[in-house]
Amino acid sequence: MGIGMSVTSLQTTLILHAMGGPVGFMVISLFYFKKFDYTSPLQTAIWFIAFVVFMDLFGVALLIEKSVAMFRSILGTWLPFTLIFLATYFTGIFSRKAGRSRTRRLD
Repeated sequence: MGIGMSVTSLQTTLILHAMGGPVGFMVISLFYFKKFDYTSPLQTAIWFIAFVVFMDLFGVALLIEKSVAMFRSILGTWLPFTLIFLATYFTGIFSRKAGRSRTRRLD
């Protein structure tokens, strides 16, 4: 966010943040579900979003900005949270289905 705001407008930075976060977590969760897959897609999405909320609240809001005003922004906070949760959840659902179909072909 800091780099984006120094290069472009706040609105553009928030839009890129709302798109980039879910894409990043989709890649992370795809790796997780292919290599480890210890938890269900719902459990994983909850853990991932809990980590993001924790880091945003304590790392960004309280330590860096010294204000929780960022949580008033739908585009800056709540939309990315929702999209990260959904990206992680659906990546888990689809990667498990793909894993089952590969296993059936091998049988």
